[in-house]
Amino acid sequence: MNRCQPTPSSLRPRRFALLLAALCAATTLTGTPAVAQSPVQGSLGGMRNFPDASLRGTLVITAASEAEINGRTVRMAPGMRLFSPQNTLVMLHTVLGQKFTVNYLIENSTGMLLSAWILTNAEAAQKRAGSDGVQQNFRFESDATPAH
Repeated sequence: MNRCQPTPSSLRPRRFALLLAALCAATTLTGTPAVAQSPVQGSLGGMRNFPDASLRGTLVITAASEAEINGRTVRMAPGMRLFSPQNTLVMLHTVLGQKFTVNYLIENSTGMLLSAWILTNAEAAQKRAGSDGVQQNFRFESDATPAH
């Protein structure tokens, strides 16, 4: 039976030196540890195409399954995707409580937030319909009757 050969002791200091070099590379010139970059960065240029049905609004992720769009609480669909200005996926837990101008899609049958795209300043300057109006898929009997 062949077994793995033990690592020669001459290679161990080399591994330690590589590990030490990697740790040193992770610190800045001042000797403080490097700080992780923000998950949402500026655009790399170019304009993105958004679905025609997407609306404009202000998005704040408030919890694991809830968000606010223009101050109104909305549930997020299980497969909700948030795209950065570079069109990469943003992990929702990394942007809790942050406010973004977005284009977004609401799923028709459930009313849940399905997708959202964080906009650059140039994209936000383009006109797009918002969701300021009340949208509902039901009507009360009192809505059809004039008040006396």
